[in-house]
Amino acid sequence: MAKLNKMEVNGNAISLLSNLEQDYICITDIARYKDPEHIDDIIKNWLRNRNTIELLGFWEILNNPDFKPVEFDGFKKQAGLNSFTMTAKKWIEATNAIGIISKSGRYGGTYAHKDIAFEFASWISIEFKLYIIKEFQRLKEDENKTKNLDWNLQRTISKINYKIHTDAIKENLIPLSLTAAQKNFIYADEADTLNVAIFGKTAKEWRAENPDQKGNIRDIASIEQLVVLSNLESINAMFIQQEIKQVDRLLKLNEIAIVQMKSLINTKALDRLK
Repeated sequence: MAKLNKMEVNGNAISLLSNLEQDYICITDIARYKDPEHIDDIIKNWLRNRNTIELLGFWEILNNPDFKPVEFDGFKKQAGLNSFTMTAKKWIEATNAIGIISKSGRYGGTYAHKDIAFEFASWISIEFKLYIIKEFQRLKEDENKTKNLDWNLQRTISKINYKIHTDAIKENLIPLSLTAAQKNFIYADEADTLNVAIFGKTAKEWRAENPDQKGNIRDIASIEQLVVLSNLESINAMFIQQEIKQVDRLLKLNEIAIVQMKSLINTKALDRLK
């Protein structure tokens, strides 16, 4: 599924489309930087240029096994003539091209693979092209950092869960058993059901006790509590599917939280994170 992002280039919003792990940049937005009143004409003029047709065709030959080179040769012979016209839709339909995408709707426009889009940006403005490349590289670096962080977090949690059979106890982190009043109370918010199971209080109760604290109850949680919380979320979802009443789920979740927290306290994998 295609994913849409945006980047700001010298105050100009440029849309990015990630499709099949390939990045496409909206050349409609790039053309808007040049002349917002004649966007379509700018793109058409670029497409009818012989150098552009050669660029598009050779890119497709290198990257698209389904490209139609015969149609490309026909366009290449006509390119540059006063009578020659070209649109993104015409190019795509005639040659089965994948380097350019034409989208309609709210986020519509003409998108080009980054290799092609950078060349279009050069045709518009060398300076603007350099700014686009710089911002694009920054965006991709941020995405890679996020992916690495997510991967490392999942990897660490997997290691920790594997160690849950150990028996170590640290009393100040072990959830308390629920009081009689808590056992009989119905928590409308499922998030608060988990909060009570592991922290012994709702988010509202924590805020009332800590008016000067920023964030919420989960922001001050230890890594052990966050790991158990992650496990409880999955378990609670399963309990809900089994149509177990909330009060019964709360009791079970509290018991599980106590057992898992006792098991996690001295796990070596957690120590390396602190």
